[in-house]
Amino acid sequence: MADKHEQAEEMRDDVPSTIARSDDKAVRTYKKTLESAEETYGDGERAHRTAYASLKHTHEKVGDHWEPKERPGPSDPQAELGTPASRDRTRPTAQGVDANASRDHLEDVARRVGVEDPQRLGKGDLVRAIEKANARATARARRR
Repeated sequence: MADKHEQAEEMRDDVPSTIARSDDKAVRTYKKTLESAEETYGDGERAHRTAYASLKHTHEKVGDHWEPKERPGPSDPQAELGTPASRDRTRPTAQGVDANASRDHLEDVARRVGVEDPQRLGKGDLVRAIEKANARATARARRR
């Protein structure tokens, strides 16, 4: 286990800040997928999109970092499409929020990121409220 932790620590400087603030598995998942995607697609946007897509199958964005999901799998309708359909039929993503999670889980995440009265929101509005709270938390963390 120490080897995996040391490996993740060495990778933290080479990943986006929200991932660097996350658990070791998130760091390794993103970085290893990025390296593989760069070998396939070259260094660019497609490689980074691939790495985020991989991360979103195992983690969800909560505030200014990523946390392991209750169940692995696609996080939103865009991720469910897979490639090449997701490239051809782009839809808005949930920005790392696990839109496919249960309502109870989303309400819990919403409370943790500071959304007031999440039980009053419909599921779509709840996802958007978490997205906004996550963006605010990330912006605050980057200013520090």
